[in-house]
Amino acid sequence: MSVMIRAAQALWRVWFYLLVALPIIFFAPLLILSTLSERTFPQFYWLARNLWASTILYGMGCVPKIEFDQPLEKGKSYMLVANHTSMLDIMLMLRVSKIPFVFVGKKELVRIPVFGFFYKRVSIMVDRADARSRSAVYRRANQRLQRGLGICIFPEGGVPDESVILDVFKDGAFRLAIAHQIPIVPMVFYDCKRRFPFRFFAGVPGPLRVRVLSFQETTGLLDGDRHRLKDQVRARILKHLEAGPKGTVD
Repeated sequence: MSVMIRAAQALWRVWFYLLVALPIIFFAPLLILSTLSERTFPQFYWLARNLWASTILYGMGCVPKIEFDQPLEKGKSYMLVANHTSMLDIMLMLRVSKIPFVFVGKKELVRIPVFGFFYKRVSIMVDRADARSRSAVYRRANQRLQRGLGICIFPEGGVPDESVILDVFKDGAFRLAIAHQIPIVPMVFYDCKRRFPFRFFAGVPGPLRVRVLSFQETTGLLDGDRHRLKDQVRARILKHLEAGPKGTVD
């Protein structure tokens, strides 16, 4: 039985990679056209959210179930943050926010066939080992924010160890949010680790429950406040992860 389960999980994992690649290949002309200019990024975002992310999540049998404590407002820029333990987190974040945003992520994702081509064109890449790369993130983020876009950073940086409920947060998201005085939107992804962890022989279809918490304002904060802000946001997400989706803590 265990051999059959592992074989099914392997096939399911291959199915995921097919779902990632096939919509990109099929809609490549539209995707390429929508990445020729930053002005057409909203069109690219619509395609990525409604055609790519939806195909993957629903095709994997992982239907998003999203609860908002506070709604995102059209025309506003936000810093979106969430716990990060699965490759489904990227698609799920796209489904959560109708408002266009750009990901800030590690440059290694560029190496992923097909996906990496578009990731490089529309995301802000960072080499955490290179100080110049980290500095460039702030300049590029400023350009996107001036166009009315939001920013998404997973402050854990990705946690393959499934025993870790919520890892230590890095400063980047909070420093950027304070620098631009934009609200932080903490999100709790309850199920991605169980549905589709980084391990190859693991995972099972099912709902992906998300709670979008009330925003953490940054108005009036200074760069020296970033550590306190980071700890506050992490504590809120951790409480909800520990309580589960029916918890009432805030």
